[in-house]
Amino acid sequence: MSINIRPAILIIENQQILTMQYNYGGQEVYNLPGGNLELGEHLSDALAREMQEELGIEVSVGEMILVGEIYIEERKKHTLHLLFEGKITVGVPTLNPKETSAISIKWLTINDLNNANLYPNLTKQIQDYLAGKLNNKYIGKINQQWF
Repeated sequence: MSINIRPAILIIENQQILTMQYNYGGQEVYNLPGGNLELGEHLSDALAREMQEELGIEVSVGEMILVGEIYIEERKKHTLHLLFEGKITVGVPTLNPKETSAISIKWLTINDLNNANLYPNLTKQIQDYLAGKLNNKYIGKINQQWF
């Protein structure tokens, strides 16, 4: 079994969070932009590549906000999620259908997160981080709903 490493980026503009909307099994799911690390690739380089490929934007990657993990026994899938601060430096997010199966870009307010199926499911941790209440960057197991 291998461990998948998935960096993601938290981009906030006008008090809204950039997400990518997907439809999984008839359910709307909102992903924090990011992607899988390729062999030999640094985390910040992976984020820059994924943002360019999927959204056509250039980003600056800031500090790591948190790290957590998801393990799904029945799928034998283990993913290490790392969330970083980020800012768009060039461009406006536009989906590239050749690089992503997302159906749209959605800017969600902090309160919208309470009612969104977020992947990874970091709603509480993001809210704590923004309120200055996230004390430990390692959050352990992420309670993720699957569809």
